[in-house]
Amino acid sequence: MPGIYLHIPFCKQACHYCDFHFSTSMSLKGQLVEALVRELEIRRDYLGPAATLDTIYFGGGTPSLLTAAELDTLFSAIHHHFQVSPQAEITLEANPDDLTPQKLRELAASPINRLSIGLQSFHEPHLRLMNRAHSATESTSAVRAAQDAGFENISVDLIYGVPAPDHRLWEQDMAAAFALNVPHLSCYALTIEPDTVFGRRLRKGTFAAPPDEFVAQQFELLLANLPSQGYEQYEISNFCRPGRESRHNANYWRGVPYLGLGPSAHSFDGHSRQYAVANNPHYVAAVLERGEVPATHETLSPTDRANEYLMTSLRTARGCDLDYLHHTLGIDLRTDRAAYLHELQHTGWATLQGPRLMLTNRGKLLADQITLELFLEPER
Repeated sequence: MPGIYLHIPFCKQACHYCDFHFSTSMSLKGQLVEALVRELEIRRDYLGPAATLDTIYFGGGTPSLLTAAELDTLFSAIHHHFQVSPQAEITLEANPDDLTPQKLRELAASPINRLSIGLQSFHEPHLRLMNRAHSATESTSAVRAAQDAGFENISVDLIYGVPAPDHRLWEQDMAAAFALNVPHLSCYALTIEPDTVFGRRLRKGTFAAPPDEFVAQQFELLLANLPSQGYEQYEISNFCRPGRESRHNANYWRGVPYLGLGPSAHSFDGHSRQYAVANNPHYVAAVLERGEVPATHETLSPTDRANEYLMTSLRTARGCDLDYLHHTLGIDLRTDRAAYLHELQHTGWATLQGPRLMLTNRGKLLADQITLELFLEPER
């Protein structure tokens, strides 16, 4: 079943690694919530008139900045325009410094049943380097407080590959995360995007990213430690206890349609994509004053769909189903790319089990490179 994503583009301060769309000014927050309500009405048929939502995801930005009244307004609009499964997974991304006892009581009284908490690190100097708004102490206390408030379905975000003299701080971060006993971990390598503080500092020579080998070693340490803690890797950056994957994100990787709401949000209906403008004032004005969503539309060709499937499926433990590519999208990789598929298996970067091409742990370090090599040429 499909899902919806609501982008809440506000943050207290800008993290130095982040290139997502957000604003540190809250002046438009009330109007943006009003615009989201209107967009829910405008696009109520995007997923089909009989669609039942299986997942709802509040992302950002920092959705934990929404007040209880704003969340209630959004949930009322969702239920007015959509059927929602009684078992729907409803996730809210939260920063630790927002999870006060009062906030947690409000969230526990809402339909939210899953929290994704952006800890990133338990090491104070690393938090300061990344310009996070919370402290190392809050990294632990926020999760414990959420558990005490009744939230069991919790995901924690960590970042590895942060500059350090050795791997001890990463090992300490992993140990601290394991001690929290949450059912889901999302672990991402620090990436230096051009239009970020780190990107600008890198160009000026005032910031040095760690070598690729250092980052790869920390990823390998992660993979080596997770099984003993009961976690399975179901996607390159995502790990869960059995049966506790993020249904919303897993649906992205499986090509399930979804509706994205808010500035910069993406939508997918199975055959085309829509990309909303990444500008809060323009989005609010277009939706509230003209009743239209300012967005770019893209119809996907069979080649586009095949490349997207390759990109998403190879990141997952299920791998890429070559039979699906052949029979549904008309792409026969077994024949067209036989030599490269043989090379992937010979080098130990991938295995072919029946129709499924799956990356090994070594191959996951090269996932982007392998995917680009398998990409099909665009149709002319």
